[in-house]
Amino acid sequence: MTGPNTFTRTFMAKPQHIDALGHVNNTVWVQWIQDMATAHWDAVARPEDRAAFFWVVVRHEIDYRGNVSEGEIVTATTWIEGAGMGAKSLRRVEFTDAGGKRLVSASTTWAMLDKATGRLARVRPEVLAPFA
Repeated sequence: MTGPNTFTRTFMAKPQHIDALGHVNNTVWVQWIQDMATAHWDAVARPEDRAAFFWVVVRHEIDYRGNVSEGEIVTATTWIEGAGMGAKSLRRVEFTDAGGKRLVSASTTWAMLDKATGRLARVRPEVLAPFA
């Protein structure tokens, strides 16, 4: 998926990302998913929201359909799906290879916390508005 509500960046499989099977290790995919969420938040969220809130993962659901080897590049695309659900928000991330084949798809649930109190904070529409 690409469009005005998406955020995209690329990742290259480096030697430290490769496992004994010769391709990107699953833990690296999880790190890249988190990196995408953080970069998207930093790039798009309103300054006052970045100052007031932070996010923690409460659930990852990942489908692995393929992989890449050292030196190969993947394109990651992420977006927020739907409205906030209390203190939670759903994010999607998809990784494709150079030919556009979907390799990894993730649905991650994040909880928003208030930086000042460390407590859960309801995700208000204005917080997600820049991502819509």
